[in-house]
This record gives sequence, structure tokens and C-alpha cells, in this order.
Amino acid sequence: MLIQETSTSLVDTLRLRRQRLANLINFPAILWSGSNSPRNFPANPFPFRASSHFLYFAGLPLSKAAIRLEAGKLELFMDDPSSGSALWHGEMPTREEIALHIGADVARPMAELESWIEDAATLAVQDAATWTQQSQLLNRWVLPQSPPQGIDLELAKAIVSLRLTHDEAALTQLRKAAAVTVEVHKVGMAATPQAKLEAEVRAAMEGVIIAHNMTTSYNSIVTVHGEVLHNEQYHHPLQPGDLLLADVGAETEMGWAGDVTRTWPVSGKFSSTQRDIYNVVLAAHDACIAKIHPGVEYGDIHLLAATVIAEGLVELGILQGNPQDLVEMDAHALFFPHGIGHLLGLDVHDMEDLGDLAGYEEGRQRSDRFGLGYLRLNRPLHPGMLVTIEPGFYQVPAILNDANVRSKYQNVVNWQRLSEFADVRGIRIEDDVLVIKEGREVLTAALPNDADTVENLVNG
Repeated sequence: MLIQETSTSLVDTLRLRRQRLANLINFPAILWSGSNSPRNFPANPFPFRASSHFLYFAGLPLSKAAIRLEAGKLELFMDDPSSGSALWHGEMPTREEIALHIGADVARPMAELESWIEDAATLAVQDAATWTQQSQLLNRWVLPQSPPQGIDLELAKAIVSLRLTHDEAALTQLRKAAAVTVEVHKVGMAATPQAKLEAEVRAAMEGVIIAHNMTTSYNSIVTVHGEVLHNEQYHHPLQPGDLLLADVGAETEMGWAGDVTRTWPVSGKFSSTQRDIYNVVLAAHDACIAKIHPGVEYGDIHLLAATVIAEGLVELGILQGNPQDLVEMDAHALFFPHGIGHLLGLDVHDMEDLGDLAGYEEGRQRSDRFGLGYLRLNRPLHPGMLVTIEPGFYQVPAILNDANVRSKYQNVVNWQRLSEFADVRGIRIEDDVLVIKEGREVLTAALPNDADTVENLVNG
């Protein structure tokens, strides 16, 4: 339990957040934290992670708890520890002690929640036991796989409007996550020359996170097969000539996320072809960050990345034609199929449990274009928003070997020239960028990304 880390300032922050919510809705809201899910028997659960919507207003990662928010007031519902729990878990704080630390106005046992649910809105929690309880108590289906409706949708929109931009308390946590994440990647680079498997580099990187009493904010990607975008296999040997792509982020004890990717040569030296592609990706990365400031459309930043990548691939002789025309026909997406990034906050893909409600400005929908369909954020930028910028280049066999793709792009891809870059499976460069009034602040700027410095970090 993290109540020793709370303070008057945190209580004030939580009160301000719920007052801001009260200014947006005129009905009560109940947010559940979620519960542990057993792996194979009840006393051996998966690691618990509280619902982010709950965390935003309650501040502590409580399990099997709920909060009721109305008119700026917070009522905490949870049970006191059982009489025998101290044997296994040590002395735990009481409900009243927790209520004091989060500035709750009232604290009640969980059994009383049923008497306080009338006309309340909620948002679905991911674990089945909790969303089943939500559905039963509210007498309507509350399902994580279904978009919120009615007053639940009103609540979701209100919370999105609050969480889209970060207050100072959140930024303190996000900077903490970013700082540890930077250290994580430096350690990963330094550990690579002595490692024989991807798993050894992963262990070194996650060891830093554990040493800071944090957890990973998502399942780590540490792989020589960077063309698999969410690769969670770590058994491959590290061979000279391989590139290692590491997408690893730290999550603070209070649930706030970091998210960084670096790609480096296992041998400590990029080949000429690897360096050429790396510099194309880096050019897109730098151009996009330089463009970030209030009022800019995030979709335009994505298109800038696509254009810079297309320009670079034309210069290398991989693509043929006018870069703008190539982007219009989605030729860049053969090698850069995903979006330029996403929101970052209490979730690594912040608020994506709500589908595109947070990521897309009201009235906008996802494109059905190959080069735009995976764009996770389509809004104008505002001060206080934290986004990732993560362009990449990937040679995905399922895309490049598809007969229809080959036919459609036969005149714009120089397949023979592309074959000379076979040692580049995947490269991604990602940083966390805060939108500020003056432009942008790169929270992960302390982690170098130019090719020479990356080589030096690997070589010690």
C-alpha cells in the first residue's frame, strides 16, 4: 500500500480533479478499481493493476474498491482487511485510514454500495469478476468490449476531457517514469555485448525498473525481430549483424507510464545499410518533434513522418516517384504501417479502453486507408497533452510477400534495391513529448538517439 507516499498536495489534487468532474456532469459516478485474477488457484493471482479511471480520482492502487463521485464529493467503498490477512500480508491500513489519505468524504463497507447506485454512471473495468459485479448492481450490461452508452458515455466524455491534458501532479509522475525509462535503455545498450539471448538484455532492462520499485507499463519488446511490431518472444540468440529493437517503459507506483523505443546494433556498429535506414527514421522522428506545438493536428504530424520516410526511401532508391504521390498511394505504409504515436498517461495507450473516444476528436472516424487506419490519435494538440513520437521502418514478410501488394506497387518499389537492405528487419525510435505553450518538451531527451552516440553506448 502506498499511503506513505500521499501528501496534502495529492489530496488537494484529487479534490480538484473530482471538482472539475462535477463541473461537467450532474449525476453520480461510480468507478471500480478491479480485483485480482487468480492464475491457477485463488492465493496465486496475476499481478494486480487498478483501473486507470479509478486511479485518476482515488490516487491509490486499491484492490476490490469503488468510489462514488457526486458534486465534488468522494465516497470510498471497500472492506477492511480480514482478521487473518496479517499472517500472510502483514498489517494493512484500515478503510478509514485509506479514506483519510485520499481525502474521501465518507468511507463505507463494500456491501453498502448497492444502496448508493441509483442513477449512477460507470465505466467498465477489464477483469470479468468486476464487470460482472458492475452489471449486476447497475442492472444493465457494463462490458469492456462494448462502447459506453447513455450516461456512461457522458461520463466517459467528461473523463476524457480531463485526462487529455495533465495537471502538475500527473506531470511529476510522468517525468519520474520517463527518467527511469531513460536509465533502462542505457543499461540495455550497455548489457548487449555480454548477452547471448534477447532475454538477457530484457532482464538487465527490467531489473532497473524493479530496482526503482516500479513495474513495466506494458509487456517489454526486446527483439532482433523488430519487424514483428509487438514481439514478446525473448529466446532468439544475438548475432553479429543483428539490430536489437527495445520498446520498454517504466510505470510508477501510482500507475503513470513511460514509453520509449531504441534500436541498436548488437555488435556495436551499424552496417552501412542499417545506418542509412536508421537515419531516415531519425529524420522523420526529429521533424515530427520539431512540428509539435499547440494547435497542430496530430494527423498532420503523422503525414509528415510518412513524407519524410518516403523522401528518404526515394533517396536510397528503394521507392521510386514523387514522395507526396507515394504517400497519397500509401506506398510508405509498406514499411511504416502504424501510426506515428499515441496519448500517454495512466495507460501506455492512454484511455484506449474507451476505443477511439479519447484518441479521435468528436465527429472524426478512423480512415480505411492502409496508411492511416492504425492512427491512434487524431486531434489538434493542446498544452498539457503527452504524446509519443515513434516512426519506424519494418520489412514485414506478410506485407512485402503478398502477391496483391507486389502487383499494386510493382512500379514504385525497386525490389532488387530493397534486397540489399536485408539486414534491416525493423527500426523504431520513440520518445515521449509534452505539448507546452511554447512548443514542446521531450521528457526522454536525456536518452541519445543519433547513430554515433547509440554505438558508443553499446560499446561502453
